[in-house]
Amino acid sequence: MNSSDSPHKSGFVAVVGKPNVGKSTLVNAYVGAKIAIVSDKPQTTRRVIRGILTRPDAQVIFVDTPGIHKPLHKLGSVMVAAATHAVNEVDVVVFLVDGSRMPNEEDARIGRLLDERCRVPVRLALNKMDLLKPQNVQAVTEAYWALAKHADWMRLSATRGENLDKLLDQILARLPEGPELYPADQVTDQNLQAIAAELIREQVLARTRQEVPHAVAVAIEQWEDRRADLTHISATIYVERDSQKAILIGAGGAMLKEIGQHARAEIEPWVGHQVYLELWIKVWDKWRERENSLRELGLGTE
Repeated sequence: MNSSDSPHKSGFVAVVGKPNVGKSTLVNAYVGAKIAIVSDKPQTTRRVIRGILTRPDAQVIFVDTPGIHKPLHKLGSVMVAAATHAVNEVDVVVFLVDGSRMPNEEDARIGRLLDERCRVPVRLALNKMDLLKPQNVQAVTEAYWALAKHADWMRLSATRGENLDKLLDQILARLPEGPELYPADQVTDQNLQAIAAELIREQVLARTRQEVPHAVAVAIEQWEDRRADLTHISATIYVERDSQKAILIGAGGAMLKEIGQHARAEIEPWVGHQVYLELWIKVWDKWRERENSLRELGLGTE
């Protein structure tokens, strides 16, 4: 119940930008839980994920989107389409950029997209302000202003929590009046199986390099509550080549064991009790190129 005289607000806020600018980190910071995995690998987020911030005066549903980039395969095209579609399905758009460096062509392309297609208020958010050298502040800021016409702006640091309150105030000022759209204790629209699959993939991303991270997908094959305090989860990690499978297994199975141990530690707080996690690795040739493969993995277009 809203304790003040101000009307309660609610609405959807899409966070868009090129890969690796901190979109998931920003959404997690607002929600207060890791509802979207993060890594230093571009294109970590593959599907639209909603994170829910509920306070007495408002409910903000943040829509974390895949990074908008020039796609190299069918998966990339699906990811970009999902992010582009989200722009006109929300009440406010946050255009998040890496404010520690000058914009590049990807930023310019997104700026043009928003200018041409977006019909809702846009907030320009220059992330990673803590990494920006003082002598570059004016030039970098003005370069991004030129890309995001008619947008309010804010410099911030999602990892350090700097100016997140000020950006949120800008967002709330543009949200429509309305009731809560989700239960107050819900922080995401994802189910536990989807969260678990992503947490497993996050551990793969943290431990592999080169082509392996982008070629990995995770599917939950079995989810069984065997006791009130024990859930058995069986998951398959898909890769595209035998060489990638060998890397993930590691010498004597050491890599797979390490992935499983760390993933289980991340999954258990969500489940609320002990988890027995069983991981398998299978080769699925060129799964990123095939629409039916993407659909089976929950990554295809609806």
